[in-house]
Amino acid sequence: MIQKREATAFWKRATAVTVGLYVVGFALFATGLPRAPNDFGQVQGVVALTGGEMRIDAAYALFEKGIGKRLLISGVHPSTTKAELKKLVRGGDRFECCVDLGYAAENTHENAREAAAWARFYRFDTLLIVTARYHMPRSLTEFREAMPGVRIVPYPIDPESLPKGWWRDFRALRVLHGEYVKYLATALLSVLGLEQKRSDREALRGRAPAPA
Repeated sequence: MIQKREATAFWKRATAVTVGLYVVGFALFATGLPRAPNDFGQVQGVVALTGGEMRIDAAYALFEKGIGKRLLISGVHPSTTKAELKKLVRGGDRFECCVDLGYAAENTHENAREAAAWARFYRFDTLLIVTARYHMPRSLTEFREAMPGVRIVPYPIDPESLPKGWWRDFRALRVLHGEYVKYLATALLSVLGLEQKRSDREALRGRAPAPA
């Protein structure tokens, strides 16, 4: 009976510690999201990840300022044409010649593999990644796993739909928490070396993106 009470007390303490660490981890995640560096250095390619507001506009604005030699918009819907996107961002001549559309990716993991193939094709060794600030930690993990020899520079943006006082907004908390869970899963797969195995399985199924 004593052993049973001790075991129960142990599991209660273990659960409390686990929950506490999880909550602290989430707080650190939410308050320590990446910021764009003041100096990008020499950037060869810009990659915009679809799936959220303002990402493509922000990436193309940087590209028009002369940052990067080419721009990849990764995760484009199969029915979307280049002409439609050009009209959406009010693109000029540089859009026509130097913007590539990636249709193969359906999630962040596939965004990274698609961008890796694109970078290899153009022999780029520095990429600027444009996505939402809350999405950046997981994106950096995926991209660095996919191309360890490439320097990845983050350019996070703040979606208007997520207020700055996220701790007072239930929707913002829900979005951040969902991303935190995905980030933990991605980081765990990376630490265990399972991300590469997942990519190998996808390649065998014919899902690996071909060079642009």
